[in-house]
Amino acid sequence: MLASIVVRTLNEARYLGDLMVMIGRQRTNGLRVEVVVIDSGSTDGTVEIARQHGARVTTIRKSEFSFGRSLNRGSDFADGDILVYISGHCVPVHDTWLQDLCQPLIDGKAAYSYGRQIGDDDSNYSERRIFAKYYPDQSAIPQTGFFINNANSALLREVWKDNQFDEQLTGLEDMDLGKRLVAKDHKIAYVAAAPVFHHHRESWAQVRRRFEREALALRTIMPEVHLSRLDVMRCVISSVLGDWRAAATKGVRSTSRRDMLRYRWNQYLGSYKGNHEHKLLSQSAKEHFFYPQANEKEAKDDWLGPLRRTPPHESQQPES
Repeated sequence: MLASIVVRTLNEARYLGDLMVMIGRQRTNGLRVEVVVIDSGSTDGTVEIARQHGARVTTIRKSEFSFGRSLNRGSDFADGDILVYISGHCVPVHDTWLQDLCQPLIDGKAAYSYGRQIGDDDSNYSERRIFAKYYPDQSAIPQTGFFINNANSALLREVWKDNQFDEQLTGLEDMDLGKRLVAKDHKIAYVAAAPVFHHHRESWAQVRRRFEREALALRTIMPEVHLSRLDVMRCVISSVLGDWRAAATKGVRSTSRRDMLRYRWNQYLGSYKGNHEHKLLSQSAKEHFFYPQANEKEAKDDWLGPLRRTPPHESQQPES
């Protein structure tokens, strides 16, 4: 069986070499591997790095780019029975990441799987808490619901052929496909044992735009979602206080209180801009999609946990 690792890139030179090195170190149980890069106009040596590590490279013009269209073209260019999607700024934590991520598909337990995401020491602490909420340390094979993230995921090729990514969405093409697959009785698996470090180096404007475009996409996926101005203020206050409390408890000093506040403000401002025209949604649904507060266990923010000994929805392409 062949696994095609499809990497969507735009100026990913900073971490792409590390990603390629870790792909080369993967230990698999008979699973063959190829790497496919679909690039949308990098100018920082990304394509050269990819080719140096043996990747096959194809391109898409910036004028044509959408998250879904890029992945569809990369998937079509790939030859694998399993399509593995990973962001160019994500790096697998260990050498069985690929096998662990693909195993539910190999075993017939799921058609689509996704792995854990964790930040690094330089990540904004607020984002690390978002990772802790959506990517806990316990697997769910299969899970309930349709949440999934293509920064670290795997999809059966035969399923993709009949259910391709929506090329019109501004983001969340993974959740859109997950919702459609669940409606057809396909299963999604969350694999905590397949973690990646997700490195984000974004300006505040980029953070805001990322959440805005995801919120715009959510209008199509869940048209009933609405985030009011009151919700924004409540979310900002609740999230910031939670971040500050957790940081104080754990002695975190890598992110200032001011930067936690700025992150949350841009997160919810972007979400509001993308969603404020929607009809009202139940409070429980708002909490799930817009309130990045972890439960009591996750609030401890053991963001490395057992991974400390070895080395947030975001299906995104970095903006130039």
